[in-house]
Amino acid sequence: MAEGRIMKALSGFYYVQSDENLYACKGRGLFRKQKVSPLVGDLVVFDKSSDLEGYIQEIKPRKTELSRPPIANVDQAMIVNSVKMPQFSPLLLDRFLVFIESKRIKPLIIINKIDLANDSDLKTIKEFKAIYEKIGYHVLLFSAKEPRDFMTMKSLFNDKITVFAGQSGVGKSSILNAVKPSLTLETAQISKSLGRGRHTTRHVELLEINGGLVADTPGFSVVDFSHISREELGLCFPEIKTFQAHCKFRGCLHDKEPGCAVKQAVANKEMATFRYDHYLAFLEEIQSRKPRYS
Repeated sequence: MAEGRIMKALSGFYYVQSDENLYACKGRGLFRKQKVSPLVGDLVVFDKSSDLEGYIQEIKPRKTELSRPPIANVDQAMIVNSVKMPQFSPLLLDRFLVFIESKRIKPLIIINKIDLANDSDLKTIKEFKAIYEKIGYHVLLFSAKEPRDFMTMKSLFNDKITVFAGQSGVGKSSILNAVKPSLTLETAQISKSLGRGRHTTRHVELLEINGGLVADTPGFSVVDFSHISREELGLCFPEIKTFQAHCKFRGCLHDKEPGCAVKQAVANKEMATFRYDHYLAFLEEIQSRKPRYS
């Protein structure tokens, strides 16, 4: 028996890194009966056989789990935005932040293509940066044309499992290529007519970068809140989580209730109005979804 981490899942095989070797492993039928599937990022116990092959016998407990992309034990998510092409959208950023917060994964905000910003763009982006940093988020302005930015970016990967997220075309693969040119990940030309890119990555794989592991994540450009209840939504906004302890009513949804400390914080400019507006939009989305019956 040996222990290792699943680095890639492809064509029914799980590629497990153990010491210096990569083993092509199959999962036991036991997992199907338990309705548990091995995921990239899982720590596993496996039976070694000859020729660097084996069978996974046990999946160690996970600290975090994502289903799209299917990956386990993620420490942090780099939410990549761009200044333009596509245009920076605080609404989309907040969707990703809420989703990542709900999974109890640490979010990092990357604003890419800063070299395309004119003075007006830069002023706006720096205002948003200050708002998000006040909330407690780490925000990095990044340009693939600025070598100093690479060093700052690389330092964020150390001893972490990182996923990238963000809408198509913001430059997720381009950033990874800039940080580690030997990856040569496929990148797609931005469609000028659509103002967005197309997905280029087709499977989940953990890549070793600067003492950490990074997953380039296909399909992680759209998120939904189907797993978040209306009561849980406020906990995914750090500033609401802070203020709601002072609301008059327990279980306050910060919408129409009297004595709401969150609404008062917005009125006092202690919480950004756009963040509160996004909260209300997400709350309406959650409350209007159809109930699911098992």
